[in-house]
Amino acid sequence: MKKIAVINDISGFGRCSLTAALPVISSFGVQCCPLVTGVYSNQTGYDSFQSVDLTDSLPAFIGEWKKLGASFDAIVTGFVTSAAQGSIIADFIDDFGENALVFVDPIMADDGELYKGFDDARIASVTALCRKADVITPNLHELCLVAGAEFLPDYSDDEIRALCDRTQVPTVIVTGIKRGDTVSTAVKSGDRFEVFTGKKYAGSFSGTGDLLVSFVAAAAVSGDDVFTAVKKACAFIEEAIRLTLEENAPADYFADGVYFEKLLSLL
Repeated sequence: MKKIAVINDISGFGRCSLTAALPVISSFGVQCCPLVTGVYSNQTGYDSFQSVDLTDSLPAFIGEWKKLGASFDAIVTGFVTSAAQGSIIADFIDDFGENALVFVDPIMADDGELYKGFDDARIASVTALCRKADVITPNLHELCLVAGAEFLPDYSDDEIRALCDRTQVPTVIVTGIKRGDTVSTAVKSGDRFEVFTGKKYAGSFSGTGDLLVSFVAAAAVSGDDVFTAVKKACAFIEEAIRLTLEENAPADYFADGVYFEKLLSLL
């Protein structure tokens, strides 16, 4: 059985991070091996939350995996809470990534705003992880940070392709490119560049980035090329959003995430 190590936190409510990764990867018939970086009562999009940071416990956990002789077909990294945690994750990739596809979701910012707590050291730590990756899945703002470019919301497809080249990462999947009533995902891998465009829905949807990277990683180790995997992932997420709206969920902010569970049988 194929195995994917997912390095991320887990939330009791919110349908993001490991709560999204575990069911999606498992539905592909791939074993999901979580390395839990923190535990949250509910994700941070809610008005309040409680959490436990597990950064100091990670080296001991990783040591046990080494004793087991663990190996993986892919590694997926998610939200990095500190530069120190980023250094531990970088060492994990060095130790376990030689024969694995490495996916880094460089979660740092969106729409011109850095997420709370991101200073230069933390940005540098996430960018360093990207240099170790085979695939990264930034949004447009995060792509600019990794590429060392100014963020502009209206980059053309040709300009986005050039920014992907500047990252020096073999495969770049750029999410959430908003134009008018559409939202697009651009994929640059080797000499090939392709853009997948869908309908833009009102509101903000928690966890869709986690769903995408988990879907693409599981599809990739199952034999799909990255372009096929991304096309399928985008269709899966758009259908999950449509189902969420049908259930009359609040239209302003979806802290609870999209209702993807009803679609898992299709995988």
